Amino acid sequence: MELISRMLAGEKRACARLITAVENNPEEAEKILREIHAFTGNANVIGITGPPGAGKSTLTDKVVKSLVDEGKKVGIIAVDPTSPYSGGSILGDRIRMQDLALNPNVFIRSMGTRGQLGGLSKYTKNALKILDAAGYDYIIIETVGVGQSEVDIVKTADTILMVMVPGLGDDIQSIKAGIMEIGDIFVINKSDLFGADRTATEVNMMLDLTMSMERRPPVVKVTASKNEGIRELVSEIKNHIDYLKTSGKLEERRKNNMKLEVVELIESELRKIVISHTTSENKLESEVNKIINKEKNMYEVRDEFLRTIKE
Repeated sequence: MELISRMLAGEKRACARLITAVENNPEEAEKILREIHAFTGNANVIGITGPPGAGKSTLTDKVVKSLVDEGKKVGIIAVDPTSPYSGGSILGDRIRMQDLALNPNVFIRSMGTRGQLGGLSKYTKNALKILDAAGYDYIIIETVGVGQSEVDIVKTADTILMVMVPGLGDDIQSIKAGIMEIGDIFVINKSDLFGADRTATEVNMMLDLTMSMERRPPVVKVTASKNEGIRELVSEIKNHIDYLKTSGKLEERRKNNMKLEVVELIESELRKIVISHTTSENKLESEVNKIINKEKNMYEVRDEFLRTIKE
């Protein structure tokens, strides 16, 4: 495919068109991803996540600039929420990173969630693979502002930055149940504000209570808008990548993520098969009526459908 050859040669426009193709055409997506698979697996994938208003876009902008200054090629996938009413997204992250968009070593792609929960778009992984094949050294995924259970980034990234800010009330108690466990590096942004030291202390106390950690995540205070603490943060990102590689955790993490992805692909195909069987002649509606009327229970209906599929 000509587009793939141009993308492998470093053409940004070809990269953008391939990402559009894998977003909008499932059949085309599969063909593209099959062809580029051999070129993937080389990029360092960094996830930047945290609650709304934490300054993730500004932080992403400064981290990318620091990496580009070192001669690295960086791809950015910025995920924005999609309106449940209009179906549209503002995709405003590109506005915050306008000067980066013109840099030949930076590729920025904004994606709407399109109703997908978990902080990512349904097509984030596909876009990630294209940028990986295109030769970007680092790929940064900036999630939607997330809450307790929206932790899909852990299935995608090698290094996860959990961004927090002072002044959100009882920060730790409000989000620790799901998202505190996934951070590889905790970033206290807007650390020039009152309460930053307390927030850092609370995070450290939370980490002290986690006895099963093989590696204690560092807590880094930054003020992204003033470019303060960014160099130290980039250093911690590199330290974590080195740790993953030397300990064998990188291979283990990627293998686990690949298992999940294969299972998701199988589930998707099985869902199509089940739907094709159940929608014929309103079979599903008929069986649901029997469940409601207590003529059958849902497990009997499930077993009957599965037997039909096997036959």
